[in-house]
Amino acid sequence: MPRDRVKSYCSPAPNLTLVSRLLGVGFVTVMIPDLFSLLQSTKVIKRVDIDSLSLTRKAIDNIPAWIKADADAPQQQTPPLLRVESLRLTNALVNFGKTSLGPFDARISLNDTGAPKDASIATQDGKLKALITPAGSKYLIDASAKSWTLPAGPALVFDELIVKGVATLNDADLGEIRAGLYGGTVTGKTTVSWRKGLQLGGALDVRGLELTQVAALLSPGTRMSGKLSAKLVFSASAASADQIVNALRLETRFDVRNGALHGVDIEKAATNLIKQGTTGGETRFEELSGHLVMERGGYRFTRLKIASGTLAADGNVSISTRKELSGRINAQIKAVGASANVPLNVAGTLDSPLLYPTAGTVAGAAVGTAILGPGLGTSAGAKVGGWAENLFGKKEKKTPKK
Repeated sequence: MPRDRVKSYCSPAPNLTLVSRLLGVGFVTVMIPDLFSLLQSTKVIKRVDIDSLSLTRKAIDNIPAWIKADADAPQQQTPPLLRVESLRLTNALVNFGKTSLGPFDARISLNDTGAPKDASIATQDGKLKALITPAGSKYLIDASAKSWTLPAGPALVFDELIVKGVATLNDADLGEIRAGLYGGTVTGKTTVSWRKGLQLGGALDVRGLELTQVAALLSPGTRMSGKLSAKLVFSASAASADQIVNALRLETRFDVRNGALHGVDIEKAATNLIKQGTTGGETRFEELSGHLVMERGGYRFTRLKIASGTLAADGNVSISTRKELSGRINAQIKAVGASANVPLNVAGTLDSPLLYPTAGTVAGAAVGTAILGPGLGTSAGAKVGGWAENLFGKKEKKTPKK
């Protein structure tokens, strides 16, 4: 039969109303009637095949209004003139503007009233599959993926992903999330609501995630390695799906083992005390821990602690939306028979971080060198200079614990 173009609000029968409204734009390629129903009051179409369906953001945003209109409409006392038993979607695409999902194929079975009995969805590359089945007024979701790339936000690749939950026409409660990626595991749960815009919330437990690739995907320019463990709590509210990443707020305690901060050498900056600052190199560590808040595209690291052989450090660092660094690190350098606690200012950008000694540290180091000579005098002077600055200088405001 000819490829008839299908557009919204063109359905000839009640049980096709929701289908046609959701279509956006597509092509009906096959329509198979039940010949025995031609002599009955309700004509039955056993299957409708639709190719190249494009489900648009506008259609999704209008779903609540359509559902309310259908619920308020008087129930029919007579059988419908036309009923469809199943739909097959091929090469379908969900389009959220800058973000899209697909292409995928779907099989949807409908009951006598036109409501879905079950639906199976699979991307054409076979990497993502989902089964949706009714349970009263709700729908059970069972989805799995292998070697699948996240379609929105950072392009994280999941070796394996399992998602199970319950959904309504207004929201979804995904109570079981299990994933394997970048050598680690992620477990947790999330809720999603699209009643008014899009709302997202949940918690994830991350264990043993290798940061070499992940850090750069989450924050371009970040160069860091090590095994991450964290307990993430996140939420977001946005007008549409393509805005959800910018609206995301995330908070977590974190711990990274046996890694390195690339592009900055804390020990070198604390021992050389170059007034213009030190950049380049790397800081290797056995453990790096702290508290992170990410919101509005910026990052705040507080209660930072770094432990690595002769180096120990603590402090607070912020990364702005323009990837600019600011903050203070207190580096404790241990040497044979002596140690020094050296405050360092953090500046520069993610691509080119800069550490430079505070004015008090530089002054103290100069005095110590003049009195006691290089080496011990410089270390002792830096320690006294840092102590004096912390005692009399401006102190950072402490971030209240939540």
